[in-house]
Amino acid sequence: MTRKKKRTAHHERPASTAPRAATPPDRVMLALAALGLLITGYLAWTAGSGSTSAFCTSAGGCDAIQRSGWSTLLGLPMALWGFGLYAVVALVSRSRKASLLLRWQRQWRLVLLGLAISLYLTAVGALVLDAFCVGCLASLAVLVVMFGWLQLRRPASAPGQPWSRWWAVQALPVLLVVAVLHVHQSGLLHQRPESRRAAALAQHLSDYGAKFYGASWCVECSRQKRHFGHAAERLPYVECSPGGRNSPMTSACAAAGVTVFPTWVIDGIEHNGVIEPQQLAVLTRFDWEGAANDE
Repeated sequence: MTRKKKRTAHHERPASTAPRAATPPDRVMLALAALGLLITGYLAWTAGSGSTSAFCTSAGGCDAIQRSGWSTLLGLPMALWGFGLYAVVALVSRSRKASLLLRWQRQWRLVLLGLAISLYLTAVGALVLDAFCVGCLASLAVLVVMFGWLQLRRPASAPGQPWSRWWAVQALPVLLVVAVLHVHQSGLLHQRPESRRAAALAQHLSDYGAKFYGASWCVECSRQKRHFGHAAERLPYVECSPGGRNSPMTSACAAAGVTVFPTWVIDGIEHNGVIEPQQLAVLTRFDWEGAANDE
């Protein structure tokens, strides 16, 4: 009887179910996320309305970036994607249900992704477009401060010795995302394959005496070349600004009176902007339809 009573008492003993204390919100990250929302929200508004951002002139670097193919993704302004990332960071930073470690891991991954994409777009602006966007640099600065704060506030329960392994595991998906973004945004997927008709037209334009004036940093010039695919190498292209956006124009372009890129000069007449191959064929009396039969 005694044993039975002891066993019953043992089964009736309540288990410890002390509730876990709510995680306080990360007020610093919330403040930084709010600042990021203001910056990207303003940039998204200017991109959607077509107006010029503050501290930027209509012919400045910001305008070149805003008109470039890197300014949008899937039809939406890049600034709007950044706005969404800051919004998610804010939601995670004010979450009270997740543990301190889990919340920090989520914040770290999100900020690392945003920082990598922002650095990539800044590099594209500098190396490809020869331009900078003040608002974009401000958003990059916010992400850098966020990442530094998270490094300083790393929880004691975060990965210890295998910290390098944690970096590698988290960095690989981010690098993959940036690589996919680069392939998509650079137009590599939209590059037209070599075609005899495009090659024949490009060669005809050279023989005809047409001139295609452009600049290495000109987004529209790159779009014009993509119309010809790999045959673009045969176009009568004249580089007007080999030293970058702020470099002096070459003597050939200055003598031709070129002020807009791209500029086509056909039969002594200037044509500004991107021109479809079919229209170039008409302007230079090229048999576009007949060339199609040769393919």
